[in-house]
Amino acid sequence: MPTATHSLLATLQAEAIAALAAVDSLDSAEAFRNQYLGRSGQITLIKRNLKDLPAEERPIVGAQANELSQLLEAQLTEKEQALKSAELNARLANEVIDVTMPGTYWPQGTRHPITRMIDELSAIFAGMGFAVLDDNACPEVETDYYNFDALNFPADHPARDMQDTFYTAVAPNVLLRSQTSNAQIRHMEGRTPPIQVISPGRVYRNEDVSRKKHVLFHQLEGLMVAEGVTVGHLKGTLNAFIEQLFGLDDQGQPMKTRFRTSFFPFTEPSMEVDVLYRRTIKGQVLEDWLEIMGCGMVDPNVLSEVGIDPERYSGFAFGMGVERLAMLKYGIHNIRDFYTSDLRFLRAFNG
Repeated sequence: MPTATHSLLATLQAEAIAALAAVDSLDSAEAFRNQYLGRSGQITLIKRNLKDLPAEERPIVGAQANELSQLLEAQLTEKEQALKSAELNARLANEVIDVTMPGTYWPQGTRHPITRMIDELSAIFAGMGFAVLDDNACPEVETDYYNFDALNFPADHPARDMQDTFYTAVAPNVLLRSQTSNAQIRHMEGRTPPIQVISPGRVYRNEDVSRKKHVLFHQLEGLMVAEGVTVGHLKGTLNAFIEQLFGLDDQGQPMKTRFRTSFFPFTEPSMEVDVLYRRTIKGQVLEDWLEIMGCGMVDPNVLSEVGIDPERYSGFAFGMGVERLAMLKYGIHNIRDFYTSDLRFLRAFNG
């Protein structure tokens, strides 16, 4: 004999089928699912309340509720697929692309000339077997030990003055690195030669900003330490680098270079490298020597500081200003142009 629950199911089935027939969109399909089949839906509530029915009615009502649930789920799924297909067909009909229409130009950026220069320098030295140190492992905010002490700077060296170096308020011995040589010290610690690395990165000097100088600029430093390294290896490496960077002149000859004696606390002997630079002024070709980098043989004190035996190993180091090389190669006359974010300047490096 039908019970009240049986009658409720029959009424609910007729009501749900009529409601399903009226579903005409994906939103109304979702509303139907929530009303009848969702976690709080009417059929779900009947299933949850089976425990309140007499024991002999539970399996019958449960089976009828499951059949109705499966029937509605199957019909709803079929309708949802039909609605999705209709929606897709409508979009395809309305969103036709005319491939004959001209495209819209979207301006694209390019690598900054400093980034371009660092990538080119790194590629040249990588071709010579130098590994590129990750600048993230060589902090720009450094201690004076790695920036000065380990590099053989005496305590009274003028580079330690606040007039030359930016000190921070973190601690008296914490500063903004004034050269990327700190990367070389950190890399040599705990390592046994052979070592052959370069370290590009930002550095800071307390300079008066001018056409040729800035308080922020970029360096690329190189280091080779092994048995039997000589000045001849240093000169050969740098001459090969300069030839690859600047190419050959009109006569098929590499750019002329000269090595002048100099002084750096962390190299002995120390040298500066000049290139013969040609420029045209009012139709007249002028030649002049232009310094592009410093270099030298690693001072034995620096090797000893990091635990490398200077009696067994020797090495050379070099450092160059990235901006200066970029100015020389690209014909840029003011270092401040690199930092103005002037689109006219940056667009010159597109392509």
